[in-house]
Amino acid sequence: MPNGQITGGQALIEALVTNGAKTAFGVPGESYLAVLDALHDTSDSLEFITCRHEAGAANMAEAYGKLTGEPGICFVTRGPGATHATIGLHTAFQDSTPMIILIGQVAADQEDREAFQEIDYRRFLSEVTKWTAEIKDASRMAEYIGRAFRLATSGRPGPVALALPEDMLRQLTHRQTMVPYKPARAHPSNTDLAELKTTLEAAIQPLVMLGGSGWSGEAVAQVQSFAENNHLPVTVSFRCQDRFNNDHPNYIGDMGIGANPKLIERMKEADLLLVLGSRLGEMTTDGYGRLDVPVPKQTLIHIHQGAEELGRVYQPDLAINATPQTIAPALAAMKLDGSDKWAESTKAARANFETWTSPTDNPGDVKIAALYQHMCETLPEGTIFCNGAGNYAAWLHRFYRYRAFPTQLAPTSGAMGYGVPAAIAAKITQPERTVIACAGDGCFMMSSMELATAARYNACVVFLVFNNGMYGTIRMHQERNYPNRISGTELTNPDFVQFAKSFGFHSACVEKTEDFPAALKAALTAGRPALIEIKIDPEAIGPTATLSGLRNT
Repeated sequence: MPNGQITGGQALIEALVTNGAKTAFGVPGESYLAVLDALHDTSDSLEFITCRHEAGAANMAEAYGKLTGEPGICFVTRGPGATHATIGLHTAFQDSTPMIILIGQVAADQEDREAFQEIDYRRFLSEVTKWTAEIKDASRMAEYIGRAFRLATSGRPGPVALALPEDMLRQLTHRQTMVPYKPARAHPSNTDLAELKTTLEAAIQPLVMLGGSGWSGEAVAQVQSFAENNHLPVTVSFRCQDRFNNDHPNYIGDMGIGANPKLIERMKEADLLLVLGSRLGEMTTDGYGRLDVPVPKQTLIHIHQGAEELGRVYQPDLAINATPQTIAPALAAMKLDGSDKWAESTKAARANFETWTSPTDNPGDVKIAALYQHMCETLPEGTIFCNGAGNYAAWLHRFYRYRAFPTQLAPTSGAMGYGVPAAIAAKITQPERTVIACAGDGCFMMSSMELATAARYNACVVFLVFNNGMYGTIRMHQERNYPNRISGTELTNPDFVQFAKSFGFHSACVEKTEDFPAALKAALTAGRPALIEIKIDPEAIGPTATLSGLRNT
C-alpha cells in the first residue's frame, strides 16, 4: 500500500484484534470482501468461523458473549444477511449479552436509492441494539470500534451494530492508534452497603434472587459465601440457574416458567427481596403477577448494573447501581446480625426443592427426568448445557443441577433454534469442556444446518434431540384452549440418526430409558460430534401434564 496506508477493512480487523477479539462468527458476503481479505492475513490472531446461516452465526456470537463476558463478534452481509441475524441481536438485547454485529452495506454512491439489498440499519435495528451506526470514513474506524466495545460491555451489556459501506472498506487510510477497551462498571457506595445491611437485618423472612449478566466464577463464589454465612435462601431468575451451585444447601430453586409452587408462595410471603442482577422480567414474575406492580408488598432491594433498569417496572425501597462483580466482594465480607433466625426457614425451603426435583414419571418408555438424573451423576460439574425454547426444556430446568459458572447457555428471550449454534460456539471457544445441546425436534430443525459447522471445525458437541413429532409448547396451549382441534402443530421429521451420519457424526437412537447411559457414553467418547435422537411419547407434554389430561381440564 502507498505510504504504509491500509484499507478500511484492514483497519477494522486491526481494531478488533487490538480490543482483544479472538473469534468471529459469520457468513461471507460480497459486501465485505475487503474484510475477508484482511482476515486472510490475521487468521492466527482472529479466527473466522464460517457458519451456514446468519441466524446461526448471530446465535454463536451471542453464546460467545454469554460464555466469556467479552463481546461476541458476528459478520453478516447486507439485506437478507442482516435480517437473518436479527434473532441473535434480539436475544443479546433481552439477555443483556455483549455482542457486536458488523454488517456489509451498499456503497455511498448507491445510498437512498433502494439499491440491491439496501436497508437503513440505524432505523431497522434501533429496537434490538444499544447503538447502531454506519462508518462512512475509514479514518474513524478506531473511534467507532472502540465505542462499540465500550458500549457493549458497560452499564447493562448488550448488542451494538455497525454498518460497513462497501466503498469505505476499500478506502485507504493511515494506521490508527487506540486504547484497548475496559468496561465501565458501576460500584456500590459505602452508604449503599450500610443501608443494605441494616434493611436486611430487619427482615423476618428474606429471599435472595440472582440473575442477569455481568457475572464471573469468582462473583458467584463470593455471593455463595454471603448466603452461606448468613443462612439466606437463594433463588435464581429464569434460565440463570448457574449463578449459584444447585447442590448447595442454600439453593432453593429457579423462579422461571413452571416454578415450584411452594417457591412461588415463599416469594410472595417474603417480607424482603434482595434481587441481584435480574431485571425481574415477565418470565421470572409470570407476567408481572407474582409481585405487585409498581410497588411490591415486599421490601425490595434491587441491585443492577444498568441504572435505567432500577425502578423501570418495580419501584425499589433501595436501588443500588452496581454489577455482580463489583458488589460480590462486599457481600462476601458482610456478616448480618441475627442471621441465625433464618436458618430453619432456609432448610425447609431446601427440603421443598429436593422434593420438587425428585425424578417424576411420564408416559412412554423414556423417562426424561431419569436421563437428567443420570447426566447429573456422571457428567463433569463444568459441563455446559445449551438449549433453545420448547416444552422439552422444562425437564432440563427442573431436573438437571448446574454446579458451576458458566454452564448454562439458554435464551431468556425464548428463542427457538438457539441450543445447536450456542453449543457449537461453546465447544469451539472452550474445547476442553463437555458440551451438551438439548433440543426438541422443532427447535433442532430451526438450526440443523449448523451441524455442518460442527463437522467442519470438529466441535465435538453431544446433541440430544427430543423427538415427539410436534411443536410441543404450542400444542400444549392448543389442547388447553381448543381441545381436540389440532391445527398447525404436527411435524414431519427426517431420520435424525441418518441425518447426523451424513455429516460424519456418531449417532444413535434411544427408545428406552435403560438404553441412554450406553448411548451417552459412546457419544462422549466418539472423538467427533455426536447426536442422540430420543423418542418421546407425545402424551409426555410436560413434567406435570399429559395431552389427554389437558383436554379434560
